[in-house]
Amino acid sequence: MTTPRHERRTLGALYTGLGLTVAATVLPYVDSVTTHLLADHIRDGYPGYTPSRIDAAVTTYLVLLSVIGALGAVAWLGTARAVKAGRRWARPAALVLFVCAATVGLTGLLTTDTSGETGLPPALGWAGMAPSMAALLAVVFLWSRPRVAGRLPRARH
Repeated sequence: MTTPRHERRTLGALYTGLGLTVAATVLPYVDSVTTHLLADHIRDGYPGYTPSRIDAAVTTYLVLLSVIGALGAVAWLGTARAVKAGRRWARPAALVLFVCAATVGLTGLLTTDTSGETGLPPALGWAGMAPSMAALLAVVFLWSRPRVAGRLPRARH
């Protein structure tokens, strides 16, 4: 069975988004053993925090970002499966997921905490925005192709 070009592009964007989501989820763990951007960011915002309190804050962020990443991965895989199956609800679902992803990404990038600084260091905040760009591309690809009889078009065998 051959896959139509528009479906390949859409699936490519979806799997790219999955990869970016995994990367954005793993990045804070890599940071915690290498550059310590998150720990330094928390220390700068809260100079009175003890090392154990900074470690607890980093752990809280790691858990939160892991849950968000896991939910994102499930959403990418579910959307890809719906596109492959030609489900007509794939388009609106992808749009809703894009809005959710962009909202979560912007929240991580822009939300300030009680110290007056953003909760995440800018590098991690921007990394969290990357999957949204792939989601936008997938939505554009999905909405630019024609619908056929209540289902997304499929390749003929």
